[in-house]
Amino acid sequence: MIDDAVFLGRAVERLSILIGEQSQTVFDAMGIVIPVRSCSLMTVLATLGTASASDLARELGHSHQLVMQKIPKLSRLGLIEHHSDDDDARRKIYRLTDEGTRQLKKFEQCTLLIGEAYAGLFAEVGDVRQFVDRTVSALNERPLGKRIGFPS
Repeated sequence: MIDDAVFLGRAVERLSILIGEQSQTVFDAMGIVIPVRSCSLMTVLATLGTASASDLARELGHSHQLVMQKIPKLSRLGLIEHHSDDDDARRKIYRLTDEGTRQLKKFEQCTLLIGEAYAGLFAEVGDVRQFVDRTVSALNERPLGKRIGFPS
C-alpha cells in the first residue's frame, strides 16, 4: 500500500536519502568534509563572496531557519567564518575560509564525476532531474488541492 502513488513524497524522500548516502561515500573517498546537504550553501556563499543568513536563504530558496541549522556545523568544520555587519551589529556576515575554498574546489572536481555518473543513470532510467523540475513546476502552477477539486 505505501508504494502507491499517494505516497509519492515518501518515494522521492527515499531517493533523496539514497542519493545523500551514496554521495557521502564519494565525498569520503575524495576527502570532502562539506556535509552533502550543505554543498549548495557553500557554492552560493562562494559566488556571493560574503552574505548574511537571510541573503543565503533568499538565494537558495530555503527558510532562514534551515540555513541557520547548517551554519554552526560549517563553522565547526572551519569552512566558513563570520563577522558582525558594520551597519547592524546583530547581523552576521559569512564568508568561506581558506579551508572552505579548498574544500569547495574538491567538491567542484567531484561534481564532474557525479555528473558523469548521473548521465549514465539517466541513460538507464530517463532524466530524473528534468522530471522532478517539471513536476515541481506543474504542482506550483496547479496545486494538489486544485487537482482534487478543493478551492484555492
